[in-house]
Amino acid sequence: MLLTLAFRHLWVRKVRSLFLLLGFSLGVGVMVVLLSVGEAMLDQSRDVSLVGGGEITILPQGIDVEAMRTGGVSGMFFAIDRARFLTRQVVGGPRHRHMVRSVAPAIESKLVYICPARGACSPAAARAGGEIPSRAAALGAGLDVREGLWADTPGDSAYVAPTPQQLYDELDRFHLPRRPDSTWGEWHYFNLVTGPAEWWYVSFLVGGEVSLAPAQRDRWGGRLLVTHRRPDGRYDQFTADEPAGRVVFDTTRADLTIGGSTVRQRDGTYSIRARARGRAGSLLLDLTLRPLPHRYFPPVELRDDSFLSGYVVPALAATAEGRICVAERCRAVVQAPAYHDHNWGVWRDVTWEWGSARGSSLSLLYGGVYGPERTSDSTGSAVTSPFFLTLVDSVGVRQVLRFSAIAYEGVRHALGSTGASAPERFTLVATREADTVRLGVEVEHALATEMAASSFRRVFLQMRGRFRLEGQVAGRAVADSGSGFFETYCRESEVGCQVSLSP
Repeated sequence: MLLTLAFRHLWVRKVRSLFLLLGFSLGVGVMVVLLSVGEAMLDQSRDVSLVGGGEITILPQGIDVEAMRTGGVSGMFFAIDRARFLTRQVVGGPRHRHMVRSVAPAIESKLVYICPARGACSPAAARAGGEIPSRAAALGAGLDVREGLWADTPGDSAYVAPTPQQLYDELDRFHLPRRPDSTWGEWHYFNLVTGPAEWWYVSFLVGGEVSLAPAQRDRWGGRLLVTHRRPDGRYDQFTADEPAGRVVFDTTRADLTIGGSTVRQRDGTYSIRARARGRAGSLLLDLTLRPLPHRYFPPVELRDDSFLSGYVVPALAATAEGRICVAERCRAVVQAPAYHDHNWGVWRDVTWEWGSARGSSLSLLYGGVYGPERTSDSTGSAVTSPFFLTLVDSVGVRQVLRFSAIAYEGVRHALGSTGASAPERFTLVATREADTVRLGVEVEHALATEMAASSFRRVFLQMRGRFRLEGQVAGRAVADSGSGFFETYCRESEVGCQVSLSP
């Protein structure tokens, strides 16, 4: 009876019944669409061209989500530069620990060619990926393992959370040139301040046509170069040259031996032992250098077909202790501010801008390379790296900004036999989107050294000065001041240099 009354009511009230059915249909349709979208999202999260799990996905620069869905990541073979640095510090470091629970790096569907371990090689193309099992599981994207074991290997652990020994060996390892080149050079560089007007530059250098082949050993070697700025304002130099047979370097570690001088890195602590001679007598350095946590800058390389320039800063800020002996007179070094970087590459007609300083809360690093001029380029332009300014605090890199030029002003005396002068001051303005930082430096001391070059005459300026930094980073005002070391090159007639070299 009730069913009959309901149908008769719908038939009598046709318009009302039509609106009722329309509303009911819309509701059902919306539910069907939502369920379909949810099912599609679940399918996409398992797609071979997508990275599943997590709340934020970091993509290579220049690619968008649509490119991901159409196979862009796997099809165009994009990659993220310095992914280890992003994983360990920028995204997964202590700065964002309150927001980021876990970071899971992944390699998606890369094209690789497989050859048998033995016998003739007939490469077979394959698509391969990789991820860190524990990190993928933490993001809800772990594999459903039906048989066998899927767990972190020692290499996985070293990628996401290296020990101090692993981290500094990875950053500070040595390299082999791609081809023999007489202008190849690679070196450990240290500086330390042992008094208000006293500091040391220490370089462990390997140079020449570096090769592991025994027949090439007479074409390269090692040099220890130490420059001492004395409290009275004068400079002393100490050197020790060694043939290739007395040089030992490691492409997997920071360790280096040049004759009786050594650099050793153990658990994040550097032991530096150096012996050299100069006009002031014999020199012995026996120092321990300890980098401050998180104050490092990752490896970067500038390269083209014939040019390579690499740079890394394992210790943007450090402390040094030990002893220094000159002419058998020894003195103790206690908690001296120190710095360490590592350079490698081909240095024919190469110059640079560089500076490193420490303030009350920030460490800063800026730099850029002018490579050799391109003879095939009608403009005569040089291979130039983008100039960068990096601000680092106690939890790591705070921001990396870009700048296009340094404004040098004034003229002051520079010690040395070149007849060159140094600038009195200089400024640069670096930006990144809404962030802007202005750095001003007052030069207090300068040393000028004439450098050999095949195409022009140049002077290398090593300067010590005080800086003032101010600006805005991530919506917050920043300001700091302190002291640092700065380097530049200049040619004849350049403003602030006034080179007057003897013929």
